[in-house]
Amino acid sequence: MAGTRRRPGSDHRPLAYSAVAVILVGLVLVSLRFVPGSPFRPTAASHSGTAGGRSTGAPTDRNTRSEPSPSPSLEPLPFQAQELDLDIKGWYAWSVLDKRTGEIIGSKNMNETSTTASMIKAWVVADYLRRTAEAGKTPSDAKLDDATQIIRDSDNTRAQQFYESVGGSASIKRLIKMCGLTDSKVASDGGWSRTMLSPRDTARLGLCIDDGRAAGPKWTKWLLNEMRLVRGVGDFGIRKAFPTGVQKTIAIKNGWIDRQKEREYHVNCLAIGDTWTMGVMVRTPFSAGGGWEYGMKACQKVTEALLRDAT
Repeated sequence: MAGTRRRPGSDHRPLAYSAVAVILVGLVLVSLRFVPGSPFRPTAASHSGTAGGRSTGAPTDRNTRSEPSPSPSLEPLPFQAQELDLDIKGWYAWSVLDKRTGEIIGSKNMNETSTTASMIKAWVVADYLRRTAEAGKTPSDAKLDDATQIIRDSDNTRAQQFYESVGGSASIKRLIKMCGLTDSKVASDGGWSRTMLSPRDTARLGLCIDDGRAAGPKWTKWLLNEMRLVRGVGDFGIRKAFPTGVQKTIAIKNGWIDRQKEREYHVNCLAIGDTWTMGVMVRTPFSAGGGWEYGMKACQKVTEALLRDAT
């Protein structure tokens, strides 16, 4: 049967049109990926090198990178921790506390105790001033003059009066609790002179005075100033190891006594510097000779040996 003749290739034309259409659609979709706001535009999570939507690659702009700020380094204390082997007769121990960090260094025996003698007067005056302020009162000029003589001149009679007014041994119990002392004890006879402190606790007492716990916010500055003005026979020991210009900035309270029962001289030194507090304690047998002065010089000798310039 006769029919219409097909032109060669006419049966492939629809396929060609389809292929062209597919290509055009593909090109359109690709172009839409680069149009801002297009739903076909890739998100940050679809980039290579990502996990869970968070980029794991390095920032493309180093200038926008947040660098951690380096921690400021503290100036070293003027003391170098070391074991001392000094030609000092009898027993001695020392401790230094960094006021900025609370770190304590000291001799291996810095936790051993000795009687404080007049060194404890700094606490007795502080306790009196704080308790007076807490009671809403202000010490009279006469009482402040007494306190000055106790600190600057180490007056024993006035110290005893103050000690009794703050409750005697109860005051030492407050010292141990308030200042976080771990080695110290109330005197067996209840007296202030035989209070037992260690060099480590002496340094802690210095911090307690310096940070305001001991005398309270109203009187701390006044007390520290009085301790910088210690004079006469009581001006010896730790601060004497420093240059003259520095000495006047260091607050001190020292103690010295001859213990007839033990046949020893007990000499103790407390000092408060700009970034540190320090305690040195010395016990010298009567047989060694030299009296109090020997222990006084020993306090200074220990300090000099620990100073960085000396090492």
